[in-house]
Amino acid sequence: MPPPPPTAAAAAAQQQLESLLPRLATLSHYKQFHARLLASGHLHSHPGLRARFLDRLALSPNPAALPHALLLLRSLPCPATNDLNAALRGLAASPHPARSLLLLAGRLLPAPAPPRPRLDALSLSFALKASARCSDAAATLQLHALVLRLGVIADVRLMTTLLDSYAKCGDLTSARQVFDEMSVRDVASWNALLAGLAQGTEPTLALALFHRLAGSFRELPPREEPNELTIVAALSACAQLGALQDGMSVHEFARTLGVEDNIRVCNALIDMYSKCGSLNRALEVFHSIKVEDRTLVSYNATIQALSMHGHGADALRLFDEMPAWIEPDEVTYLAVLCGCNHAGLVDDGRRVFDAMRVPPNMKHYGTIVDLLGRAGRLAEAYDTVMSMPFPADIVLWQTLLGAAKMHGDVELAELAAAKLCELGSNVDGDYVLLSNVYASKARWVDVGRVRDTMKSNDVRKVPGFSYTEIHGVMHKFINGDKEHPSWREIYRALDDIGSRISELGYEPETSNVLHDIGEEEKQYALCYHSEKLAIAFGLIATPPGETIRVIKNLRICGDCHVVAKLISKAYGRVIIIRDRARFHRFEDGQCSCRDYW
Repeated sequence: MPPPPPTAAAAAAQQQLESLLPRLATLSHYKQFHARLLASGHLHSHPGLRARFLDRLALSPNPAALPHALLLLRSLPCPATNDLNAALRGLAASPHPARSLLLLAGRLLPAPAPPRPRLDALSLSFALKASARCSDAAATLQLHALVLRLGVIADVRLMTTLLDSYAKCGDLTSARQVFDEMSVRDVASWNALLAGLAQGTEPTLALALFHRLAGSFRELPPREEPNELTIVAALSACAQLGALQDGMSVHEFARTLGVEDNIRVCNALIDMYSKCGSLNRALEVFHSIKVEDRTLVSYNATIQALSMHGHGADALRLFDEMPAWIEPDEVTYLAVLCGCNHAGLVDDGRRVFDAMRVPPNMKHYGTIVDLLGRAGRLAEAYDTVMSMPFPADIVLWQTLLGAAKMHGDVELAELAAAKLCELGSNVDGDYVLLSNVYASKARWVDVGRVRDTMKSNDVRKVPGFSYTEIHGVMHKFINGDKEHPSWREIYRALDDIGSRISELGYEPETSNVLHDIGEEEKQYALCYHSEKLAIAFGLIATPPGETIRVIKNLRICGDCHVVAKLISKAYGRVIIIRDRARFHRFEDGQCSCRDYW
């Protein structure tokens, strides 16, 4: 039989409780409300009100609220699906999302457990969000099986969440399969796959998917029409690839959609233009945003852009001009410190570091150690490492080793190399740096010992490769590449380059070639570095005067840096190289880094 209709008094009491629910703010409020529910009997007689209370409690920013919500759930003799979903949702959004998966499996319920509530699409959706945050691919696969078993594959939002979870767990193949098998999609489905591909290992595929969407968007049903999040995902792919022409095409499509002034789109444009080597365009976008509309992300992206392009003083100035209502975070401080580092602003960097209003992490310490080391303040850099509240990682000791090499400090180099060995580092760059320190002091026996250690440890060099974009097409080069269709023309161009820059006084810097080969062979090895091949191709494939843009996966070597400067002078070209640390803009024989890199 259906329950009898509530009396007028009971209905009035329920209405009063409903009106109080949005006003709950503190843990004390929640506990008082809980007590009222118990005392009035509404906790069991009105499951809808109880579920809404549980949901609000589980999502409260108060750290003690979520445990209280779980306590309430565990106290229920027969929790309903909505009760479970409220707790799943709160746990999935909490600092410990894995507990949402435990709750779904019934492992957070008391023993003997009460009858388990029936799962629905929302239950699985919250669990999938938790597995995505945990990057738990196995849990996502199990939840996918549950989706199929419960027969809820027609739920577009749930399938989009499943797709997103696969993508965030790095399983892009399964994400694409879910997308392809969806009988009905909406724009969120497209955006989830685009973002997953762009932020994962398939940015090229993300751009292909975007162009497919953009090319047919006028024929798409309204639910699939692209929006600002589509643009942000596509711009992320362009930024990762350094694909400026594609980025400009996406920007134009944003204008077509009328979302070019959306703040998230503007922030993504700043990031994209910066990472594609077009600092001026990035700054134009930033300055087009009204001051009151700028967000922390706007400032972080622009400060980072200025820093990466070697404009440390401008980055510092923008940081100091940030409005009082925008509080800097760890990303802001890292961007400013990187700007100081690239520009050699030691005292300013030290001032920013000492005044940080968030706890410094490993990257902040690494940047300040690099800044001090480059400036020759090696003792201060070492003391900073030793005074850190956590052990230094491999990157920090490599930073110290690089500083020791730069200033010829054998003792510090040996200490850093020993620490790297203890931490299990076995990359070729460590050996090159230590060998160069020994070579600078004419300690040839030690140089030979380093070479022997490399052979015995089977140290493999990380392969270097470079990209350049010509007429919207990305061309990839590896060292000594002869796979490109135009390799013969490229090698002839390199011969011409060699002749021209020799007239400007070029002498190969062979100190970074750590091989047991003669000087002539070392010069040959340097001549065909991937970035030189990319620049040479740019010279023959673009009209005179056009800017050449190159992306390098490793740090540019000293010889290539010298060569790029001389090519810019000999051929009257601007050359912009993005390596793994920063941008170098070469023009008329000079580099924006002022040889401080």
